[in-house]
Amino acid sequence: MAHKKTTYLAQAGMIAAVYAAATLATLLLLQGLAWGPVQFRISEAVCVLAALTPAAVPGLTVGCAIANLMALAINGTGALGLLDVVFGSLATFAGAWWCWKMRERPKLALLGPVIANALIVPAYLPILLQGLGYYTIPFTTIALDGLYLPMYLFGVVATGVGEALVMYVLGLPLLGALKRFGVAKKVSARAE
Repeated sequence: MAHKKTTYLAQAGMIAAVYAAATLATLLLLQGLAWGPVQFRISEAVCVLAALTPAAVPGLTVGCAIANLMALAINGTGALGLLDVVFGSLATFAGAWWCWKMRERPKLALLGPVIANALIVPAYLPILLQGLGYYTIPFTTIALDGLYLPMYLFGVVATGVGEALVMYVLGLPLLGALKRFGVAKKVSARAE
């Protein structure tokens, strides 16, 4: 029994580290496309690990919290950045939990992170960005400052599309490759 708990914690820790590192790399490389009104985090493809092991649920959640805390420091968002730490991590938890529960149906499972992020992140992002003094639609001069509902609706679409692209264009092939190479069986066998 102790061996299973140790394996579970080790898997969760490794997944947290991979997610946090990949998110920070994405934030540094893609900057505005990974943080802000558009959410296109390549690191979200790692969420497919939740279809392989229950350890991914806390691992991804902790990894998201760590990455968002570090992004708070990098971006200088101050106390408002805690919204992203708390609610961004909640979105990751909800998406990962759904992914684990629906693991027998991978295409449906990957919809969990898409829906969770599309609905939760845009709910607090306008508050965060308004507090920093801006909310302009990327690649345009269209400012939505003070217009919570249009900001939220734009966020739902932008975040949902970005998350869907990452989960289905990158994540689904990653999940298939992990299954093909037998990684999925080894991971799930150790988790049980």
